[in-house]
Amino acid sequence: MDSERSRLLELMEELAKCKANDAVKLAFLEEGELEEINRLDLTALTGFKRTDKGSIEVQLVDRLTVLKLLVELAGGQEEKAAEFFQAWERKAEEGAQEET
Repeated sequence: MDSERSRLLELMEELAKCKANDAVKLAFLEEGELEEINRLDLTALTGFKRTDKGSIEVQLVDRLTVLKLLVELAGGQEEKAAEFFQAWERKAEEGAQEET
């Protein structure tokens, strides 16, 4: 049971850290590029709709909700939650530096 709980927490951490880049790329794929879909990381994607008129709706994981749930499930493990958030902030800062 503990290993199953740990695995679920790990999956939630992955959701909280996932990037939306490939979900946005999906929106710009043309019909001739459909084989590209298999190469995209669509972990963050929860919904996708393309209308006949060409408009696109992309729905992504709500990271804040996932993070709040992670804190709740940490249940008394404030240190572990704090470490996670610090690591998440460092990763976000590294990503911001890479973009500049």
